[in-house]
Amino acid sequence: MEYNLTELMACVASRELENKKSIFVGTGLPIIATMLAQQLHAPDLLIVFEAGGIGPKIPTIPISVGDSRTFYKAVIAASMDYAMGMAQAGLVDYGFLGAAQIDKYGNLNTTVIGDHDNPKVRLPGSGGANDVGSLCTRTIILMRHDKLRFVNKLDYLTTPGYLTGPGAREAAGLPAETGPYRVITQLGVMGFDEETKEMMLLRVHPGVTVEEVVENTSFKLIIPDDVGVTEPPTEEELRLLREEIDPSGIVIGK
Repeated sequence: MEYNLTELMACVASRELENKKSIFVGTGLPIIATMLAQQLHAPDLLIVFEAGGIGPKIPTIPISVGDSRTFYKAVIAASMDYAMGMAQAGLVDYGFLGAAQIDKYGNLNTTVIGDHDNPKVRLPGSGGANDVGSLCTRTIILMRHDKLRFVNKLDYLTTPGYLTGPGAREAAGLPAETGPYRVITQLGVMGFDEETKEMMLLRVHPGVTVEEVVENTSFKLIIPDDVGVTEPPTEEELRLLREEIDPSGIVIGK
């Protein structure tokens, strides 16, 4: 079946999520990926929304993290400070993030492009991104892949990844064994080397070459000998996305 890049990225992201884990979710692509996982292979995935919906069974795609549907059949209707407190207590396994820039250690910029005091572009800022990136056990970054975004040096550090390398997160006072886990783009899936904490290519998407990924990355990306290829979306994944999760095409388009 034919599919677009948003549908592909949603399927790839959903497959990374395990059952009986907890996840901090934002609007857009993260929520449709999470809903897909919950309906297919992770029925007991605990969804945590920034506005306070904890453990909902979402009927249809919400338009924001404060939408009433984020509280549908939830185990708790709490508040923002409660949701953030769960992450601070170490109770959130996964967190989805987006970014305007990322470096080889998974550090993220969502604040400014250019000089902070006189920027070329002023971006939305952190919101809850710093909390998610600092406190969730594993963060999954969803973003577009090109040289302007995959950079040698961030214009501004909004959310910490592995900072300057091995041991840097712990030295900064962040919880041990936390940090970026996957980076999912329109070109492929990246992870991080356990020893150096530098970004490493894991899989390319169908029709994409390793050379294309390298050409769209400003820093030196680790390329292992056994780069895989992403499995395309299945008929059932696409059916759920199009007919049940996002029938209006709010995120995946028409």
